[in-house]
Amino acid sequence: MAHFANIDENNIVTEVLVVDNLLENRGNDYLANELGLGGRWIQTSYNNNFRRRFAGVGYYYDEVNDVFIAQQPYPSWTLNDNWDWVAPVPRPDDGILCYWDEETLNWIQTNNE
Repeated sequence: MAHFANIDENNIVTEVLVVDNLLENRGNDYLANELGLGGRWIQTSYNNNFRRRFAGVGYYYDEVNDVFIAQQPYPSWTLNDNWDWVAPVPRPDDGILCYWDEETLNWIQTNNE
């Protein structure tokens, strides 16, 4: 099956639909016109084989680089050269569960080990 993301006027993904592989080469036309869904449909790869990652609702489609970018998880995180969001402080690599605390801009160890 082929997957297509509906992109709004701000290049934000509003939905992702599945299309039979037989219709893959004309997915945009099929969804927009034949099914009457309108809009602009961009193919996305469930296996991340193209456009960097599988599109999700709320993701941004970067037309220049032809990639889908996930929503920024925290205001302090920045986008790297692979279009991944990274924290200003690297996540500890010691196997201990932790979560990001935006207020302190640091990783906090959880009580669960």
